[in-house]
Amino acid sequence: MSDIAELRKVIRRLHGCEAAHAGTVSIKEVFQGRTVWEGKVEVFNIRGHPKATRAYAWAHATGENDKGKRYVAVLELPPVDSARAAVRAAIIDEAKRKT
Repeated sequence: MSDIAELRKVIRRLHGCEAAHAGTVSIKEVFQGRTVWEGKVEVFNIRGHPKATRAYAWAHATGENDKGKRYVAVLELPPVDSARAAVRAAIIDEAKRKT
């Protein structure tokens, strides 16, 4: 199964929406001179959500020796209005979970 198909399944499971792939955006997020995240974010038009019409999703390596995959799907709801904002929101959420 392709990453796009996997991400569509994740959006459906997490948010209860059907998703159609709309494009890919490359993001490099830098904080205090350090790259904290770099990768490709897949953009999806979604239907079935009462407020959001777009979602941003990606997968990244995780776990021991980066052998696992973690999937992230963020809806385009304020303050998230772009792929970059979705990445920032996910980074902040993950940091909060660690504290």
